[in-house]
Amino acid sequence: MSGHLLALFGLFRQAAGWKLGLGLLMAGITALVGVALLGLSGWFITATGLAGLSAGAVLVFDTFRSDAGVRGLAILRPGARYAERLVTHDATLAVIAGLRVRLFRALARPGLGRTLVQRPGRLLFRITGDLDNLDTLYLRLLVPVSALILLSLAGMGALALLAGWAGLLPGLFLLLTGLVMLFLGGRGGLAAGARRAASLEALRLRLLDLVAGRVDWRLAGRQTQMSHLALSAEVRLTQADDQLNRLDSRLTLGQGLAGTALLSGGVMLCAALVERDLLDGPAVALFMLILLGLLEPLAGLRRGAVELGRSLRAVRRVGDTLSAPVTHDRADAATRDVVLSQIRFRHEDAPAALFDGLTLSIPAGQHVAVIGDSGAGKSSLIALLTGEMQPSAGTMTLPAWALLGQQAALFQDNVRANLLLADPAAGDSRLWAALEQAGLAAVVREMPDGLDSPLGEGGTGLSSGQRRRLALARFLLQDKPLWLLDEVTDGIDLSVATLILTKIKASGAGRTILLITHLRREADLADRIIRLSRGRVVLDVTRGDPAFEETLSTLRAD
Repeated sequence: MSGHLLALFGLFRQAAGWKLGLGLLMAGITALVGVALLGLSGWFITATGLAGLSAGAVLVFDTFRSDAGVRGLAILRPGARYAERLVTHDATLAVIAGLRVRLFRALARPGLGRTLVQRPGRLLFRITGDLDNLDTLYLRLLVPVSALILLSLAGMGALALLAGWAGLLPGLFLLLTGLVMLFLGGRGGLAAGARRAASLEALRLRLLDLVAGRVDWRLAGRQTQMSHLALSAEVRLTQADDQLNRLDSRLTLGQGLAGTALLSGGVMLCAALVERDLLDGPAVALFMLILLGLLEPLAGLRRGAVELGRSLRAVRRVGDTLSAPVTHDRADAATRDVVLSQIRFRHEDAPAALFDGLTLSIPAGQHVAVIGDSGAGKSSLIALLTGEMQPSAGTMTLPAWALLGQQAALFQDNVRANLLLADPAAGDSRLWAALEQAGLAAVVREMPDGLDSPLGEGGTGLSSGQRRRLALARFLLQDKPLWLLDEVTDGIDLSVATLILTKIKASGAGRTILLITHLRREADLADRIIRLSRGRVVLDVTRGDPAFEETLSTLRAD
């Protein structure tokens, strides 16, 4: 945990830099100004009242300087508070924005990305909920702690001038109170805060599952069961909230008792000093009001201590994700051939290896169709080439690649934004050219806003065939020497499938193409057919061989 904290604080510094330190300084200055205003105002009111009891004192009492000090602090305090909030929240937002990008890239890592995509709600909660919980570390822990330390040190100096060495005691007591509150709050809220965060995540995920699959659950007769699961998560969330509220109440009581003890001690100390003629009435008011102002950072520290549990859980989860090694792209700019040598790969929990010594070579520019029954290893081969899965042995070299699969992953945004995912620097002319290649330019031109026309979630607003063509246009924008195609026309109309395959054939000249298929129309694009069976190459024929046409005829017709 300590390693994750140090790593995250390092990322905090990279994301916000000097703003973090300036925010801590501004928090301390704001607290100091507040205490100074409170103390000076009390001293001024008391001194003015006592001066009014004597005509001689009224003549010599300087009201203008004291009044100017009070007015100046009264103006400075809201300005300092505004500057503190501006700097600390800007630093926090910069940190969260920077971490969100890093976390998204880490979660998009092969393997983990596939696992989380199966539960998109978990991915969303990780990017939003966990990172939002991290703002407690800065806003509700570091900021009040820094204010408490600075205020205690300044208070010890100011009170020491009034009461000598005895003036150091309130500041030391305040530091000890803050430390005890942080320890008790963190210890008491650690388990409850973690349970609250876990219950909230479970509730959101189960509600998403319940709503998204309401028809399926009803047909399967499991709607009541799924509802009970969501309700059980809500009950756990309520119980965790109750524990945290009880903890907050206990800490509030402790804070009140500590404040009472501090003020009571201050009263007794002032009484002893007045008895020895070391303090007068205005000085006593100044002393006591400074003590009262010193208690202000404890309220913020109490809230941070209560939320420490869920923050540390977020630190652990985010830290684990960010610290995990990221698999680098296997693309090799120096080669245009695809070469697999002695590849060994076994699925997790599988009794035996799927690939055991797989060797395969595809020269640059060759179009290869990989066929085979379900479980033969076709999808695993694509996953190995893209880095989605890792071989336990063997070597692979391949050029930069682009993947086009069955699913058209489109987002709730406009047409332009969906295309720019492939090439953020592409201009309108290149976008239109890609749409022309995909046979979708006429459709987009008829839309009210052209490239800026909005699409719904998953590309809603386009037909299924148009969504496939938009995905094809985005694929063509990548302009990579190796194309990996995974059953790209499965499950769509023959006319749309024919159009897509025609565009791929026309644009794929000079590129290496490896396509996974069980359809004759897709395999007919290939110059070479490879059949896999249980992870082994059992057939490898090229166009012109009698076995090539025979193999084509065994595939599913259109």
